[in-house]
Amino acid sequence: MTATRRAGSRGAPRWIYYLSSIPTILLGMRPVGGILRLFLGLPVPLPLVVTLDGGARFRVSSRMEVWILKESCLDRDYERDARIQPDWTIVDVGAGMGDFTVHAGRLCPQGRIYAFEPLPESFARLEEHLRVNGVRNARAFPEAISSADGMLALYTVTGLAGQHRTAGDGGARSAAPIAVRATTLASAFDRLDVARCDLLKIDCEGAEFEILLGLPDAVLGRIARIALEYHDHVTSQSHEDLVPFLESKGFRVRVHPSPAWRELGFLYAENAALLPQRTR
Repeated sequence: MTATRRAGSRGAPRWIYYLSSIPTILLGMRPVGGILRLFLGLPVPLPLVVTLDGGARFRVSSRMEVWILKESCLDRDYERDARIQPDWTIVDVGAGMGDFTVHAGRLCPQGRIYAFEPLPESFARLEEHLRVNGVRNARAFPEAISSADGMLALYTVTGLAGQHRTAGDGGARSAAPIAVRATTLASAFDRLDVARCDLLKIDCEGAEFEILLGLPDAVLGRIARIALEYHDHVTSQSHEDLVPFLESKGFRVRVHPSPAWRELGFLYAENAALLPQRTR
């Protein structure tokens, strides 16, 4: 997971989860030697070029980035309720280094992916990974998705890519915030002429609550599926606020708590009006 505040470990289940993930990483990524050295804290030339089972390539500089690739591309955590189809329109909020955008672009060659990532370093890597992997059906935007159009303060917190947020007060940040452009989902949908979003993927370190809770019904009505990583204890809101809100708007909602951390997990929602039959 990519959150930075830790409200509480789940103890033994956390370590069982981590240990059970080792075969997934070692069987699904290469070079195995370089990845092992990275996880053991041994010297390894960085960035390390990691190739996934299937051929996608990414440059990584930390164990966390390897873990992100595992979750998005090998575990396919954002696809627990429905696998990506070849002609989907997908919106990726908090695209980071492009792990999910590249993964989705390779799975839906007849579809379109719109990726939003405000951190300049991550956005540059997102564009690089799209280019290296030959993904031509994705468009990337150096913007945050928020509850209002304008400028936002982006806190880099630890200084590591993947650990930055616009939600909350910045917490124990390591550097002064940077100003980034922000837009709402409503504005983004209108600008890009998104009449139907087959999958809205969100990983934005606590901003998911303000993004969705203030979304107009007309925009929610265009979204067939939502898959997001929730981050409780960043703001006063939590996934427990999102569940009844989305259900009141006609979504079927399922929550999958993190096996490692109490404040993290995944939330999946299906728009019953757009998907009368379950697609599992």
